[in-house]
Amino acid sequence: MKSRGFTLIELILVILILGVMAAVMVVFLKPAFDTYIDTGHRAALHDTADLALRRLLRDVRRAVPNSVRLPESHCVEMVPASNFGRLRMGFDRANDSGVLCTPGANCSAWLDVTQPSTTVDVFTPMDTAPKVGDFLVIGNQNGADVYSGASRATLTAVSTPNAKFGTQRLGYAAQQFSPGFASGRFAVVPANQQAVFYVCAGLGMDANGNGTGALYRLSHYGFNAAYPAACPSAAGAKLMVDKLVDCNIVYSPTQGATEQYGFVWMQMDLMIHGERATLTAGAHVLNAP
Repeated sequence: MKSRGFTLIELILVILILGVMAAVMVVFLKPAFDTYIDTGHRAALHDTADLALRRLLRDVRRAVPNSVRLPESHCVEMVPASNFGRLRMGFDRANDSGVLCTPGANCSAWLDVTQPSTTVDVFTPMDTAPKVGDFLVIGNQNGADVYSGASRATLTAVSTPNAKFGTQRLGYAAQQFSPGFASGRFAVVPANQQAVFYVCAGLGMDANGNGTGALYRLSHYGFNAAYPAACPSAAGAKLMVDKLVDCNIVYSPTQGATEQYGFVWMQMDLMIHGERATLTAGAHVLNAP
């Protein structure tokens, strides 16, 4: 029996059918595939930007009162603290060995704002233990004070006093804090961080539809007494998020019901392969020292 193969017409028909099927798949499946890829890009943009915003807002909420500075809409400076609490504002009438005794095992250490002091007891347990070299900030009523050093002293000793006097005793370089300070609140700023700048740099979009900018976190550069006139260079700063097309930062010291609170608001526009994502967030900062 003679075997029979495919004819040329049959082969042509098969090629035509496969071509039609391929065209149908391209028309109907490619948009779905592109949508899936674009959704992945948007999700990646959102997750990355969300982490960066959360870090910025955490620093805002932990900023020393009146320390937020905004030289331009593309950057913001602040002094985040590792601890907040209350300190002793008067001697211990019940347990001190005598009036105006020298701080020690039988004498409390309290803040006298009428003259320079070097030791104070604090009542608040601290989540992060302060270290020698960290900065004690008290009564930062003027925004420039923490930067110039008027409301800031370097810790020289950290010890545990008699339990009836407080949770910790902080020694610091001689400093006279503001005579108008009466709230008893303090902040501790880590020496390995100091002031912090968030900077948006290189904003724009390339020919492939990708953002060219990035958000950076600059820290451990010290304290600059003068109010910044412009955003600093981001060289050497930590990259928080890239693919930025634009960013806008707003700071209002009187946002909300009272002037004791400030409000920092930020909007970030990101783009990757033509897909755009916009995130906005804001946080209050306590401006009452």
